Amino acid sequence: MPPSPFPLLPLLLRYTGPAKIAGGGGTSPTTKANRDNPSAHSGRLGGQASAATGTWQREQQKRADEGRPVLASGIPLLLKIDPNFDLDLLRDKFAFEIVSEQEDGYVIVASEDLLLTDFMRMVTDFSTSVYGSTAIASVHELNDDPNQLERLRRILSDTLFARWPQIADDDLFIVDVGVACVGTLDIDEPPKEPERGPKNSDAFWAKRQADYATKRAAWAQARSEAYMAWDDIKSTREERIRHFVQDSYGGRIMNVIDDAAAEAVKLPDGFTVRVEVSGKGLRDFVLNYPYVFEVVEPDDIELPQRVESATPDNPFSATLSPPNSQAPAVCVIDSGIQEEHRLLAPAIDGTQSHCFLPGVPTNQVTDAVRPGGHGTRVAGAVLYGQEVPRTGAVQLPFWVQNARVLDGDCRMPVELFPAAAIRAVVEWFHGGPRKTRLFNHSINASVPCRLRHMSSWAAEIDELSGRHDILVIQSAGNLSASAGLPGHSIRDHLVAGREYPDYLDEPACRIANPAQSLQALTVGSVAHRVFEAGGWRSFAPDGDHPSAFSRSGHGIWNVIKPEVVEYGGDNLRTAATPPDVATPQHARECYPELVRSTLYPPGPAADRDIVGTSFAAPKVTHIAAHLQQLLPNESCLLYRALIVQSARWPSWSVALLTELESLAGKQSQSAKQRRTTLEVQLAGLLRRMGYGVPDLERATSNSPFRTTLISGGRFSRRAITANECHIYQVPIPDNIRRPGDDYEILIEVTLSYVAQPRRTRRNLRRYMSTWVEWTSNRLGESLASFKARAIKGNEGDDEGDSFGWTLGNNPRHGLIKGARRSSGTVQKDWSVKKSNALPENFCIAVVGHEGWNHDPDAEAKYAITVSFEILGKEIPIFDAIRTEVTNLESEIEVEATVGEVEELGTT
Repeated sequence: MPPSPFPLLPLLLRYTGPAKIAGGGGTSPTTKANRDNPSAHSGRLGGQASAATGTWQREQQKRADEGRPVLASGIPLLLKIDPNFDLDLLRDKFAFEIVSEQEDGYVIVASEDLLLTDFMRMVTDFSTSVYGSTAIASVHELNDDPNQLERLRRILSDTLFARWPQIADDDLFIVDVGVACVGTLDIDEPPKEPERGPKNSDAFWAKRQADYATKRAAWAQARSEAYMAWDDIKSTREERIRHFVQDSYGGRIMNVIDDAAAEAVKLPDGFTVRVEVSGKGLRDFVLNYPYVFEVVEPDDIELPQRVESATPDNPFSATLSPPNSQAPAVCVIDSGIQEEHRLLAPAIDGTQSHCFLPGVPTNQVTDAVRPGGHGTRVAGAVLYGQEVPRTGAVQLPFWVQNARVLDGDCRMPVELFPAAAIRAVVEWFHGGPRKTRLFNHSINASVPCRLRHMSSWAAEIDELSGRHDILVIQSAGNLSASAGLPGHSIRDHLVAGREYPDYLDEPACRIANPAQSLQALTVGSVAHRVFEAGGWRSFAPDGDHPSAFSRSGHGIWNVIKPEVVEYGGDNLRTAATPPDVATPQHARECYPELVRSTLYPPGPAADRDIVGTSFAAPKVTHIAAHLQQLLPNESCLLYRALIVQSARWPSWSVALLTELESLAGKQSQSAKQRRTTLEVQLAGLLRRMGYGVPDLERATSNSPFRTTLISGGRFSRRAITANECHIYQVPIPDNIRRPGDDYEILIEVTLSYVAQPRRTRRNLRRYMSTWVEWTSNRLGESLASFKARAIKGNEGDDEGDSFGWTLGNNPRHGLIKGARRSSGTVQKDWSVKKSNALPENFCIAVVGHEGWNHDPDAEAKYAITVSFEILGKEIPIFDAIRTEVTNLESEIEVEATVGEVEELGTT
């Protein structure tokens, strides 16, 4: 793309400091009642613990008498605790290992001490009010269940749990097993850096600094040793499982990549392994291995929806030349690519092509999906976006790399563990000569994602994204037109009386694994045309409505998914009862134009013969690659933020939002009813379309009437720790804020961040090592007042009125109720305001919060964007804002220089 005359502007970081964060939740009524009656609580809890340990000891003795293999010395326990209780206290005070945190106040722990000595001692101490024993009041219950049904309900998939009582010894199972590896080690808080007192002599101060350096070094060494010990725990448990499955029960470890065993996918708190084992071995393992937190069946991969037949070939006479040698590379993780295809060949980076299918030569990378391929189509959409060029000279914009993980049936063999596969792909291509950072992943399970734990597949994407600074563009998944699981197809929903688009909100239509990944940019599909003829009509009543097959959100923990949508086509239906649902060939204008494999003729080089979110996702990847070309040194977090920032809801939704805003505060019964109706409609739109359709031009450049500012460069911090605050400032020019003018200005903000995930935690803010959110100043609130409200140590008056964001940080405060922008790692919000109501400075505070990691050095990396747009285009704003930003940049430089001089003078 040629350079824009209206480039993206820098978003300037003005202040940093410790954040003012509101206190946590209070003590639960149950905990208070336990404190008021310690004797009764201790008696009840002690009885539960004694019964549980007695049952466990008898079971282990029975296993030994029967000669069954030794698994581990620990005992699994299910505790119900105060929701505000610090889980680390379970480890510190009772030597319990946290296996899995649950959403309803329960936690699964393991204890190597079968007598629970420390726990029982504190129970006794609490009954007699011994100092330091009050923590036991926050442990509400220890589940005494000889059959472990409650524990099983929380670690088995719904299907396995339902089948559990009928499992026979010789049944054969293939399952993915999640194993916790946190251990009971602790890392103490680091020593606090000393502050020099006014009367400290130079010698005294030098000694204090030396003592601090010694303590800090000792703390860093202890932390390093703890991490090494955690690795040892993982290795020991992996080997124990291998011995149990293979040697004791004749099963096998199934993950094989590049002809080398890859037994487990590791994350910071555990690993997941795919095993094949008998029913007897599965029962023994699940009941008696205390560190298991999840056992689920492998996902099936959904198939694309094809048109009934292909059309004759179409002429393509465009002259294609290869990309620039420094152009970005996009890895297509799919069924392979027809690399010699005339529309693709100049852009294929064949030196890196690799097949990851077990038992298949690594150079067998051709797309074998009949009749027109799958990965080939995806690769074409990555290169060309919406349309394939037919004439003229075209230099292809970026390189395409081929990672084959699907077979000729467009499926992933059960021997290939999806999490291990994507890890191997990223390590191969990101570690290659082009250091690939963009990965298109149009692969999904055929059923809705589970909501209990983040899947190993999705968690691996989260982990890889943070470790390597990559961006995975992920399809949301498709609903089958009329086949598939009973009750899950489009036709099934219609027969059940659920009409389009409402059926998309059903649990069966939820996004499919791994689209719930917090770091992946998940893409759904919308229709771009309508059709009605020959007894068939498209589901969408017009363009920019959700595709009938496109799976919807929200994702796990009510995260807004998909974040964006693109044009992936639509299904059609008849008026029959029950209706037929299909993609007939004569309605091909409703389907996207895609490059098509020519390996299995007859068929053209490109056609409109297939629909799916698989082909919406690469159109977003197309935008991401242009962003990497424009901003090669910036983080993928910024690319993700700019794509989401550029996304818009369809024009037909604007009237709904405007009407909803006009009803704010009105108390008549009719106004309340209409407000409720509009909120339901808009909440549905958010679930189905996320933030809308992205736009290449808005993502990559500004215009006279639209200005986007981005974090990056000298005046930005790209990482934040817990309890830290960064304030960004955008000066609003006076000519925009004049009292007599009332132009409508759209303000958009998008934050994109990444931190380290932990699969064993079933809570968004404990899943991430550090979680981040943003807030803005209010209308009429000065920079000084906002700084006082956001950063500790600053005082000021409370000023201004609510900015009136569409979503807000609280599901009750936004214009659309029930949604919260801070639920995920991409956080967008927007508001339309009159120009004369804007503050002198628009300010954003980015705030870090403690997640599962208490290490003060733990950080989250982030990028943030802010946009202003004059909707009526009455006055240009780009040059005025650029001038103000340049002046502020100079002011910050002067302040920094003065600060450095003052610091030198002090020392």
